[in-house]
Amino acid sequence: MRTLGWIAINGFRESVRDKVMYSLVVFAILLIGTSYILGQLTAGQDLKIMKDLGLSSISIFGLFMSVFIGIGLVSKEVERRSIYGLLAKPVRRHEIVLGKFAGLVLTLTVNIAIMTIALYLVLAYVGWGENELAKQAREAPAADPAILKAVVLILVQLMIVTATALFFSTFSTPILSAGLTLGVYVAGYFSQDLRNFDQVVNSKAVQMLARGLYYVLPNFAPFDITSQVVHGLPISAQYMAATIGYGVVYIAMLLVAGATIFSMRDFK
Repeated sequence: MRTLGWIAINGFRESVRDKVMYSLVVFAILLIGTSYILGQLTAGQDLKIMKDLGLSSISIFGLFMSVFIGIGLVSKEVERRSIYGLLAKPVRRHEIVLGKFAGLVLTLTVNIAIMTIALYLVLAYVGWGENELAKQAREAPAADPAILKAVVLILVQLMIVTATALFFSTFSTPILSAGLTLGVYVAGYFSQDLRNFDQVVNSKAVQMLARGLYYVLPNFAPFDITSQVVHGLPISAQYMAATIGYGVVYIAMLLVAGATIFSMRDFK
């Protein structure tokens, strides 16, 4: 555990030094602030637009962080040959993979927390200036605590993306890893379409391929509860637990597969 912690902290420090990450966070915060201006242009829908745009900003810019920083965690060590220094120490290869993943998750958590605080500040400012009648007419309060549920699921989803990027980076180039990870992310939102692909095509081979992809690729649709939060619909604890549990299991499988492949690589 001590070794994992050391690798995770170093991975976190390395990610923090990346100026691209700061640019993404600043841009996301500016976009969240811009949602306030856009919200003022639509009477009665301002908070909904701010919540929708704010959560979307957190998700999109979190995705960029997960992919473009995640693919470099292992590949950079190999390209700079600093991997040999790590392997010369009493560090097992699976600990490198797990530690790098933990470091990026820590980076993601910190940055998503900053963006979430920015979103809450904007929403609280809008809610503070409303009268009681306007507050009662809302489907949900301005600084709705349910937003945190959406943020938690976004974080778990991004952890899956991070684990996917790390998995591909253990055996592929950074550019190919980025392309494959983004492909998995997009396909994850069309998982249900893959399940019902037999209703679109008659080819048995294509149907079997689509069904196989349905079971292999992650299903990201359950992690998107932005619409429910924006419209003040309830999200049960059972739903949260089941969705998070699914994410944890999928992450564990990706990390085991990635650590196994990385352990088998020959760096000589």
